[in-house]
Amino acid sequence: MNYWLIKSEPNAYSWDDFVKLGKDHWDGVRNYAARMHMKNMKLGDLALFYHSVNEKCIVGVAKIVKEHYPDPTTDDNRWVVVDLVPEFKLGKAVGLEQIKNDKRLSEMVLVNNSRLSVQPVKKKEFEIVLSLGQK
Repeated sequence: MNYWLIKSEPNAYSWDDFVKLGKDHWDGVRNYAARMHMKNMKLGDLALFYHSVNEKCIVGVAKIVKEHYPDPTTDDNRWVVVDLVPEFKLGKAVGLEQIKNDKRLSEMVLVNNSRLSVQPVKKKEFEIVLSLGQK
């Protein structure tokens, strides 16, 4: 199993919006590195759901339920989507500053390349974030 982090602006598409839908495709990615990560996502992989812009925090965990296929929001066949379902909301949000201040997470992609909208997460990092997100 692989682990990922996906970012969304909560005023455009929040965790609550995602939960209401119950299942959705992750679209609109227009960065080649992020696209490569989406192409590497496998059925059953887990992704940390990150609210970007003003909130800057991880709020939940999603599961990949369909591997990459052409993005239906564009005619440009270079771009792909994956389908996800919400797994669970964290007991408390884990903020970017908290992540940056945790030495165990110093090599996390989010710390070193916070602009990348889809990024890999190491298993140990994923576990640490989940522990930080417990009430």
